[in-house]
Amino acid sequence: MNELLQWLLTPISGSTHHEIAPWAYWHARVMVLAWAIVLPLGILVARFFKVMPGQNWPAVRDNKAWWHAHRGLQYAGFALMLLGVALAWGNARGAHPVATLHGAMGWGVLGLVIVQIASAWARGTKGGPTSAQMRGDHFDMTPTRVTFEHVHKAGGYIALLASVATILLGLFAVDAPRWMWIVLVAWWLVLGAVFAVLQHRGRCMDTYQAIWGPDTGTPASQRPPVGWGVKRYTADQWQQKFGPPPPPRMPHQQR
Repeated sequence: MNELLQWLLTPISGSTHHEIAPWAYWHARVMVLAWAIVLPLGILVARFFKVMPGQNWPAVRDNKAWWHAHRGLQYAGFALMLLGVALAWGNARGAHPVATLHGAMGWGVLGLVIVQIASAWARGTKGGPTSAQMRGDHFDMTPTRVTFEHVHKAGGYIALLASVATILLGLFAVDAPRWMWIVLVAWWLVLGAVFAVLQHRGRCMDTYQAIWGPDTGTPASQRPPVGWGVKRYTADQWQQKFGPPPPPRMPHQQR
């Protein structure tokens, strides 16, 4: 057991000495929290929970739980990333070439995040029966909305994949102990497995349908969804695949 513990605590290079500056220590932890946990969870919520488990879709539409969770997690991740940048600011001069590459990739990821936020702010109006005006960029699927969906979806996945490479370079740059590599890789495998299961089950529903139902009678509701693996359903198809919600419990059945 002692030998295993020692092996886990040993840096990946096998060196017997490991020292890291306090700013780098906290920079790493903040960035891992942002990019390995908070932001990926926000992506999973947005992709697979536009219709929540047990929601009687399409009778019940436009459940905003996923939207609030996605927005909160993404802004929290962005705030953590800014904190990580602030911790590293001015402290990485004369760094090892690997650390320099890590920093350059980090700036690239930050740029992608800024594009994501800017695209979200510029996505246009919503429209639809529950809005003040029926016409809207989303309800009509105008070029503004279609462009936003392409940029936001593709940019988010590119940023996430780039962050994985950036984190691994960071671990290598500081010669992180083996246990950190193992924990991170295991966590990413768990996230990947959850993603694969939910995708296979068909839970990635088109946002348009999640909000307005199977068919609004407009051309916009008939156009192909933006993004790979995004599903469209009729009411019957959804009920057959996921079943109706459980009936409410009678008062005498409740404890």
